[in-house]
Amino acid sequence: MIFSGDDTIREVAWLSPEDEQRIMDFLQGAIYCYCNNRKGEWFSVREIMGGSNRDDWDKTPLGILYNQHIQNGKSHDEAWDLAGQEEGKLLKKAIKQDKRNFETKKEEQIRKYKWV
Repeated sequence: MIFSGDDTIREVAWLSPEDEQRIMDFLQGAIYCYCNNRKGEWFSVREIMGGSNRDDWDKTPLGILYNQHIQNGKSHDEAWDLAGQEEGKLLKKAIKQDKRNFETKKEEQIRKYKWV
C-alpha cells in the first residue's frame, strides 16, 4: 500500500494477465528481499533489478518485457529502456497491492519507494 506520495497506476496494456501476474509475483519477491535486507532505505527499479541484475532478466519473468520490444524491431538499448519503464509501472502496482505501507517520491527523474 502506498501510504504517502503519488499512487497513480499506469498499466502495461499489451501484457497478458497471466504474464503480468508472473511478473508481479516475481517483483513482490524482490520487494520483500530488498526491504528485509535494507530496512529504511529508499529503492527503485534500478536498485532491485538494475546493474548486474539486468544481465539475467532473460532467466526471469521480466524477460517478457524486453523480448516483446526486440520482437517489435527495437534496438537492444531501446528495448532495455522501454522494458525498464514498464517494469517501473509494474513495480508501483505491486507496491500499491502490498499489505505493508510504503512512501514514494520522485527523485532524479525516477520513482523511489521506502517501506515505513
